[in-house]
Amino acid sequence: MDEMTSLKDRLNELAYRYYVLDDPAVSDAEYDALYDKLVALEKSTGVVLPDSPTRRVGGKPLSKFEQVRHLGRLYSLDKCKTREELGAWMDKLRVAGKMPRVSVEYKFDGLTINLTYRGGELVQAATRGDGVTGEVVTEQVKTIRSVPLSIPYKGVLEVQGEGIMRLSALAEYNSDPAVTPLKNARNAAAGAIRNLDPAETAKRRLEVVCYNVNYIEGRRFESGSEMMAFLKEQKFKVSDMYVLADDQKTVFDTLDKIESVRPSLDFLIDGAVVKADDFSMREELGYTEKFPRWAMAFKFAAEEMTTVVRDVIWQVSRTGKLNPLAVLDPVDIGGVTVSRATLNNISEIRRKDIRIGSRVFVRRSNDVIPEITGVAEQPEDAVEIEVPAVCPACGSPVEVRGVFAYCTDSEACEPALVSRFAYFVCRDAMDIEGLSDKTLELLYSEGKIRDFADLYSLSADDLTDLEGFKDKKIANILAAIAASKHTELKRFLFAIGIPGIGKKAAAQLADAFGTLEAARAAKEEELLALDDFGDVMAKNVIAFWNDPLRAAEVDRLIAAGITFEQKERTEGAFSGKKVVLTGSLARFTRSEAKKLIEERGGEVADGVSVKVNLVIAGEAAGSKLEKAKKLGIEIIDEQKFVEMLGV
Repeated sequence: MDEMTSLKDRLNELAYRYYVLDDPAVSDAEYDALYDKLVALEKSTGVVLPDSPTRRVGGKPLSKFEQVRHLGRLYSLDKCKTREELGAWMDKLRVAGKMPRVSVEYKFDGLTINLTYRGGELVQAATRGDGVTGEVVTEQVKTIRSVPLSIPYKGVLEVQGEGIMRLSALAEYNSDPAVTPLKNARNAAAGAIRNLDPAETAKRRLEVVCYNVNYIEGRRFESGSEMMAFLKEQKFKVSDMYVLADDQKTVFDTLDKIESVRPSLDFLIDGAVVKADDFSMREELGYTEKFPRWAMAFKFAAEEMTTVVRDVIWQVSRTGKLNPLAVLDPVDIGGVTVSRATLNNISEIRRKDIRIGSRVFVRRSNDVIPEITGVAEQPEDAVEIEVPAVCPACGSPVEVRGVFAYCTDSEACEPALVSRFAYFVCRDAMDIEGLSDKTLELLYSEGKIRDFADLYSLSADDLTDLEGFKDKKIANILAAIAASKHTELKRFLFAIGIPGIGKKAAAQLADAFGTLEAARAAKEEELLALDDFGDVMAKNVIAFWNDPLRAAEVDRLIAAGITFEQKERTEGAFSGKKVVLTGSLARFTRSEAKKLIEERGGEVADGVSVKVNLVIAGEAAGSKLEKAKKLGIEIIDEQKFVEMLGV
């Protein structure tokens, strides 16, 4: 066993030198000889150590991907495309007129991977998914040699990285006449990791470059640079592009350098990421629903191609807005065939002089949504695009309001209503599985549903006569509908489609008012007191509840049996108190303080409002503290907080 352990450790160290440090210590033949010796020992003893390099060989194909909830949420990054936008964002970070230290890193173009370690062993790897829940890809990731199977740190740890395929590895893979060529390195990496056969992952010779500790037990970092040093100590592969900057000039000089070397890199990047280095500042700035406020991705120019506009389709959204979509001659952009592109609105169409027959520049904005950036050639016979006089779906008159066109009878327009239903049942709203857009369209066209409450009166008899509906499908749909009756208030407020109220705003409403009745009775000044709520959002909420149609629709849902979860409250020093944390605490992380408050009967809110009873202000407390003072809310410091905790 000692010989096997020694041999295993030697091979892992050599792999680390080769795959992570790019500093091979022996020849390939010498490595292979040591590897073969370990294989023979494992075969003769029947023992394979947990972090043996032989475990990196692809195992049996999987039948499906399992879902897993991440220990810490994985956020997306806010993006900008110009230096003016990036400069304006950095200006917002200034403290007392001075720019804080930031880091500048590559923005790798691959697939986000979350690695979980317990007791020093790799126990799980997962995709990002929706940031809260991802797909388990442990066996696939174990084939990636830059990912350590064991590390010195023994606490629970989640490390975030990017799965990439080097361009040289892509070229070598495509040189094999027996394989179907892969179009680009990004899709090749994503396809390899999300392939049910780990052996296929192994063939593509991927790497994972790590850049973030998403969760750590028993340790607190003071800065991003300290965290990066920790990742290196644990022998994770990290980028060699990590620059600390104390001024904007250094940031922009670094961006120039990255753009200049981009064509020569052996991997894809689509920009750079700028992050506040200080973790106390990160905690104070916090997060939006999607992004950390302390980081910004600077996107490089997207790849463009030209093609011809052949037609325009006007699609009806859930609000009745007609969205123009260009039908294009198919064109390959970065390995993706593009045949549709957004046109935004009629004003944008006129400004760019886009016509049917125009040869246009098309790019995949943010490498996802195709958009037309301008006209390359304008033939003499090109036809001007006109707003339709009547809705293409229902024939009702179309009304132009500002730069947008609307169906004037969206309450009876099938695509608009089906889109509202799709919004209502989606995962972030009422989360009713099985009700796809096509299923909802069928239910509507057959007269089974006309408003949200109709979903809750559907029976097996209603569904049996529909094409494609078998007993199991019907049972699953009805069970999902029944399960959705007991939900969270924030989900319900999001689902009913209050204009301008997304997931975060719905959560703020639920958090601030606690009950549906209180949210419906909220006054405009109470809404304006909420973080990030402006005049338009507040007026939208008031108008929604004052609309007889919408109010009646909500009443019917409650009558159909919708109920809301109530958090059980424990008794303690914070019983009955809604608490806001602001600034950095010396003794606790934000999550630790939140847990302690909730254990003692309190509720922690994200923003300061009239419903908040107490604000705990740490070092460098910012706008939340000022808002609390204006509202006359009780404010305590960390010392008083500790006294209340009794710890």
